[in-house]
Amino acid sequence: MLGQTLACKKCELGAPADEPKVPKVVVESNRERTLRLIQAIARGDADAIADAYADDGKLHTMGNTPISGVYDKSQIRQFAGSVLEAFPDGLTYTVHAVTAEGNRVAVEATGSGRHVSGKDYVNHYHFLFTWRDGKLLELKEYMDTETVTEVLCGGVQRG
Repeated sequence: MLGQTLACKKCELGAPADEPKVPKVVVESNRERTLRLIQAIARGDADAIADAYADDGKLHTMGNTPISGVYDKSQIRQFAGSVLEAFPDGLTYTVHAVTAEGNRVAVEATGSGRHVSGKDYVNHYHFLFTWRDGKLLELKEYMDTETVTEVLCGGVQRG
């Protein structure tokens, strides 16, 4: 409510406020890894995508679409392979902004491609990558879920 102080709590998806200072060279390496991973996603390279993840890594695809959810490393390889099936010519990502701080890298991007249905797909993304020791611990993918439902899911909504 307006004028009230709200207590902040760490949630399962949040980053710890007390994260130790990360050396600049590690921050820059995480930034470079992130951009290479986006290229692998665009070309549907399931092996490169899965190999980027830590053994306990997770992918959070936000929203309430049939493909929304939390995926572990074994599921990520399958999920990543489906990109090439859905977009035989791959996807093109235009990166608009990258912010790297600590072990986290935030990316604003637009993804586009021709879906196997023949529909053109254009979506706006915010990706949040969290790295640990050179491996991806967590990727949170935010996007326009209406576009996902319409093009990727053929209009089918989660029941």
